[in-house]
Amino acid sequence: MLDIALIGTGGMVPLHDRFLTSMAARLNGSMLLIDCGEGTQVTLKQLGWGFKRLDYICITHFHADHIAGLPGLLLTVGNSGRTEPLTIIGVAGIKNVVEHLRVIAPELPFEIKYIELKSQTSLKLGEYNLSALPLDHRINCLGYAINISRPGKFDANKAKSLEIPVRLWSRLQNGEEINHENKIYTPDMVLGPERKGLKVAYITDTRPVGTIPEFISNADLFICEGLYGDDDKKEKAKEHRHMVFSEAADLAKRGNVRELWLTHYSPAMTNPEEYIDAARSIFPNAKTGFDRMTATVSFIN
Repeated sequence: MLDIALIGTGGMVPLHDRFLTSMAARLNGSMLLIDCGEGTQVTLKQLGWGFKRLDYICITHFHADHIAGLPGLLLTVGNSGRTEPLTIIGVAGIKNVVEHLRVIAPELPFEIKYIELKSQTSLKLGEYNLSALPLDHRINCLGYAINISRPGKFDANKAKSLEIPVRLWSRLQNGEEINHENKIYTPDMVLGPERKGLKVAYITDTRPVGTIPEFISNADLFICEGLYGDDDKKEKAKEHRHMVFSEAADLAKRGNVRELWLTHYSPAMTNPEEYIDAARSIFPNAKTGFDRMTATVSFIN
């Protein structure tokens, strides 16, 4: 099971009930954060997921409403007792930007590792399989997709026929190769075909480019910016390289996702729910996100 939370849903300027952009994922105790706008540590504290197990931070781009909360968050993570390395992922230049922000957070009890991405790519971060997609914003920007793989079903009859000791079954089921009494046992000996995993896609600060539907294809949850709710603001969205609700909904429909959460609202849009019909008329399973909105994405048998 993969827990997802919108930490902040605002764009540009925080409001009294809406902090700036951030999303958190939690899997088996390990936490991954996408973006870290102003107020992230405040609302993350309110959520109650803690800070010590934050292992990965993915930054979409270097506009302040997506990264300005990072120095304070890093200090709080340090104060939580974390000593293990923390990895920060982003477009080329991420190390330089973060190190400059750390002028006000110079001493941390853990190492920061950096991964700079220059093109569409995939990488493995612990149990998270992360994919990144270049987007169309005013500066270099990435969309992210989190994939959680799921092995095939364990075949007990096959394990018995191979005379594999029962005490080894769980290790094989968890993907471990075992050398036992001069015999090698591998997971493929007892597991069926890999089953459908979990997928959560996150796209913000972009125009609806043609590569997005395939990138988000069949996601269990698609989190997408909707800076403006009204189609009358589409020209303004184009000018600033953003999207309106209907454009996000069209991407959700073309990507055949299960559910759409809208986020990254203009501060002028104080009640996004007023415009939700613009999205639902295209993609019925659309919802307006809000700070600390959560869901658990589960495997389907």
